[in-house]
Amino acid sequence: MQRLIWTVIAAFAMAIVLGPIVIPWLKRMHFGKEIYELGPQSHKKKQGTPQMGGIIFAVPALIATLAFCYKDGRWDFLLYVLLSAVGFGLIGFADDFLKVKRHAAEGLTPRQKMLPQIVIAIALSVWAYLNPNIGGTWTVPFFNVTWNLGWFYIPVMLFVMVGTVNSANLLDGLDGLLGGCSLFDFATMALICVAMAAADPANAGEYLNVGIFAGAMVGGLMGYLRYNSHPARVFMGDVGSFFIGGALVGVTTVTRLSLLLPVIALAMVVSSLSDLIQFAYFRATHGKRFFKMAPLHHHFELSGMPETQIVAMYYIVTVVLCLLALLNFVA
Repeated sequence: MQRLIWTVIAAFAMAIVLGPIVIPWLKRMHFGKEIYELGPQSHKKKQGTPQMGGIIFAVPALIATLAFCYKDGRWDFLLYVLLSAVGFGLIGFADDFLKVKRHAAEGLTPRQKMLPQIVIAIALSVWAYLNPNIGGTWTVPFFNVTWNLGWFYIPVMLFVMVGTVNSANLLDGLDGLLGGCSLFDFATMALICVAMAAADPANAGEYLNVGIFAGAMVGGLMGYLRYNSHPARVFMGDVGSFFIGGALVGVTTVTRLSLLLPVIALAMVVSSLSDLIQFAYFRATHGKRFFKMAPLHHHFELSGMPETQIVAMYYIVTVVLCLLALLNFVA
C-alpha cells in the first residue's frame, strides 16, 4: 500500500510541475480550442484555451507507473493496460493535432477516428481472450459469480472498448468534469486491485501492478485538475479523454470487471445514452430535440444550472457509486 501511495504522490508532483511548462508551450504553438458554433453561448469565452493538456497527466502517469511497478514477476496485465491507454491516446493525439492544424472544431473524420479504434479494440479483445488468466470470462459484481462468454467475448469487448473510449470523450465537456469523475473511478480500481491481489496470491503481482497504474492516474489527474478546474486554464483534448477511456477499459478488462463500468463510470454511460437518444429522437421526429443539447451535462447547462454545480453533482453521484462498488471487495 505504501508503494501505491508513493506512486500517487509522485504522479501528482510531476503533473503539478509539468502544468506551468506545458500550458505556455501550448499557447506558443497556438494549440487553442476551437469552440463548436452550436454549443452553449457561455462556452464562447473558452475560445483559444490551450488544448492537448492531457499530456499533463498522461506522461506523469506513465513515468510513475514504470518507476514504482513491481519489476519481478509477470507484466502481462500491466503491458495490456499501458498499450490500451497509449494506443487509444495516440488516436486522440492525431485528432487534436489536425484540429490545431486546420483551426477547426473537427480533426479526424468519424471514419478515420473509428477505424483505428476498432483495430486496437479487436487486437486487445483477442489478446484478453487468449490469456488464460482473463479468457472469455467476466465477473458479475455483487453476485460473486463468473460469466463465461466463450468466443462471443471478442465482439462484446469490441463494443465495450470503443464505447468506453467515446463515452469518455463525450463526458469531457465542462471544466473538471471528466478529470474529476475518472479520478474517482481510478481510485476505486486501485483499491479493488489491492483487494484482488490479497485474494489471489498466484496473480498478486499482476493485480498490484495494475493498481499501481490506476494510482498513477489518480495522482496525474489530481495535478491536472489544478489547471483544469473552473475556470480552466487548459483542456485535456482528445489525447486526454481517449487516454482515460483506454486506461479505464484496460484496467477493467484485465481484472474481468467490465460489468463494473456502468456503475463506477455511470457519468460516461449517461453521456453516450443521452447522445444516442438525442440522435434517434431527432431522426424520428424530423428535427425535434429530446434534450436542449446532448450530452446530458449540456442540457443541464442550458437549463440554467451553473457549470460548477453540474460538475459537483456528477462528482457526488460518481463517489457514491464508487463506494457501492467497493462494498463488493472489502470485508
